[in-house]
Amino acid sequence: MTKLDTNRKAIVLVSGGLDSATCLAIAMTQGYQCYALSFNYGQRSTSEIDAAQKLVSNLDISEHKIIELNMGEIGGSALTDSTIAVPEEETKGVPVTYVPARNTVFLSYALAWAEVVEANAIYIGVNALDYSGYPDCRPEFIAAFQSVINLATKSTTEGGSISLETPLIDLSKAEIIKTGMSLGVDYGITVSCYQADVQGRACGRCDSCRFRKKGFNDANVDDPTRYQ
Repeated sequence: MTKLDTNRKAIVLVSGGLDSATCLAIAMTQGYQCYALSFNYGQRSTSEIDAAQKLVSNLDISEHKIIELNMGEIGGSALTDSTIAVPEEETKGVPVTYVPARNTVFLSYALAWAEVVEANAIYIGVNALDYSGYPDCRPEFIAAFQSVINLATKSTTEGGSISLETPLIDLSKAEIIKTGMSLGVDYGITVSCYQADVQGRACGRCDSCRFRKKGFNDANVDDPTRYQ
C-alpha cells in the first residue's frame, strides 16, 4: 500500500465514470491526500453523481464536494438540453454531446479549491486517444490551463506551484482499464453513459458506451457495465 503523504494534496475531478475513477486511483497510489470534486451541472444522467459518491465512500478521501451548477441555462449540448438528442451513431467533428467550456469551468472550481486547501496538484481524467473529439480534452488545452494556473493564483505568484495532472491523456481505453484493474478499481460502480437511467444502467449505444465496450473487449476483461 502506498504511504499517504499529508504534505502533498491533490484535487481530483470525479464524475463517477470509468476514466475519473482510474484517475482517482492513480492519484491515491502516488501518495496524495485526495480531495474529490464532482459537479451536478444539469446533465441528463444524474446517476453518475450517485456513482461518484459510491466510489469515494469506499476510499480514504479527505473530503468530497459536489458543486451544484446549472449549465443547462446556457444549453448548446445534448447532455444539458433535453430537446437535443444524444447521437447513437458516430458523427464527424465535435459532437453535440460536447458541453461548451465544461472543463474550463470545472478546472476553475478545482483551482479555487486547490488554493483553499493548499493543494499541490489537480488531477483530471481527460483522454485524447479514445474519446469523442472534445476540444477541452486535448493536450493543448491542458497546457494552456497550466499557464493560467501559473499566472492566476496567490500560491504560484509567491513561489509555489500547482501542477495539472492528466495521467490518462495518451492511453487507450483498454490501457486505462488495465491500469485501473491493477489498482483495484471497481468499474461495476462507475457510470459512463451519456443517457444512463436513474438506476445507472447504460444505453449501450452512445459514444461513451461504445468506447467503454470496446475498451473492455480490447483489454480482454469482462464488462461489468449494467445495461438497460
